[in-house]
Amino acid sequence: MLYRTINPTTEEEVARFDLHTDDAVGGMIDASERAFGTWRKSPASERAKMLIGAARLLEQEAGPLAHLMAVEMGKPLAQGEAEARKSGWACRFYAESAESFLEPEAKESDGSEAYVRLDPLGPILAIMPWNFPFWQFYRFAAPTLIAGNTVLLKHSPNTPQCALAIESLMRRAGFPPGVIQNLFLTNEQAAAVVSDPRVRGVTLTGSTRAGKEVARTAGHHLKPAVMELGGSDPFVVFGDADLDVAARTGVEARCLNNGQSCIASKRFLVHRSVADAFVRRFVSGMQSRKTGDPTLPETDNGPLARRDLLDHLVRQVDRTVSAGARVLCGGSPGEGQGYFYPPTVLTDVPAGSPGAEEELFGPVATLTVFDTEDEAIEIANSTSYGLGASLWTTDRDRVRRLIPEIEAGSIFVNGMVKSDPRLPFGGVKESGFGRELSREGMLEFVNRKTVWIA
Repeated sequence: MLYRTINPTTEEEVARFDLHTDDAVGGMIDASERAFGTWRKSPASERAKMLIGAARLLEQEAGPLAHLMAVEMGKPLAQGEAEARKSGWACRFYAESAESFLEPEAKESDGSEAYVRLDPLGPILAIMPWNFPFWQFYRFAAPTLIAGNTVLLKHSPNTPQCALAIESLMRRAGFPPGVIQNLFLTNEQAAAVVSDPRVRGVTLTGSTRAGKEVARTAGHHLKPAVMELGGSDPFVVFGDADLDVAARTGVEARCLNNGQSCIASKRFLVHRSVADAFVRRFVSGMQSRKTGDPTLPETDNGPLARRDLLDHLVRQVDRTVSAGARVLCGGSPGEGQGYFYPPTVLTDVPAGSPGAEEELFGPVATLTVFDTEDEAIEIANSTSYGLGASLWTTDRDRVRRLIPEIEAGSIFVNGMVKSDPRLPFGGVKESGFGRELSREGMLEFVNRKTVWIA
């Protein structure tokens, strides 16, 4: 395995980095454990000041960080700047919430006093993905650090410069040596780090396959784990929905980050009474997206992040079409340089085909018509995933009926599924387990210690 930057627009190698040796990794875990001994005792107010410092740097340097994301994984500049600022928001949110989140909780008991206090666990390994190289890290790291843990970062092999930028930024924000360290590891080395008794927990954002492997290792060693995995989110449009807003939001929800988002809406379920009207609006919106160089301000969709990802998406679409699906727009990769795939809409997608059962990680949407609420629920729940869902209706009674029935970690009504530091985030079924963000995210890597006093 190599850690290297290959520009997905030009297909040129920009940089490459050596893996850390096993001895170096052992020394970094030692440093993380030593740093934890001091970091855990520092006042939460001091840790909060450093998070505020990180937030300032993320906001001030949003432009250069966005350019780095564009070069390493193809994110359009405006979206990269928004990601950097959102990462700063997470840092500010936890810095400002630290006192209330960490306050011991009084409990009723037969003693004179009882309460639950939150103590940090120690070094936590973060296995992070390439698609949101800053946001995914900060939404884990901000609550984990404010709780008093230290962090070991194994980033994706195709975003090594983003990983180094994170490490540098946190050091400049004032975090002490050893509190946050970047490790360039093979998958085998990462498994060894998870197994190391000095490492007290692991979080992974990535594929379901990778999540199963890491969760198996963590479970064998009885370590807490958070798995944020794939998704095939339904976007359900009823007859009373505002079709203009729904279609416009649907295009954004499918194409955000070049379609490479676990919580992107991927399966569009539309009531028969408005199917033709919605499809016209949605296909027109998909066709209007400008695909090109992500460093140009007019670009809406950049390339996919890697050649293997493009090839996999091409195979999925081709197999779906061969099974009987119809292509309403797009449907084949662009010619020439770069890992580009156009915004694509498929309909009449047969059950059992990749478009019906697999996660399509790129700007490809499937459209299915339904007649009844029960049918919509059945289709929405028909995949192995359960990350998010978006419902479009003005009928509040319908909303109340459907929310308990949809198998998802979050449901957004008349809006795009998104992550927000104030709201817990995570999935069910093969989309993973555990929660990130809000207070729930901080609680994943603390010892909720019961104290009883006679």
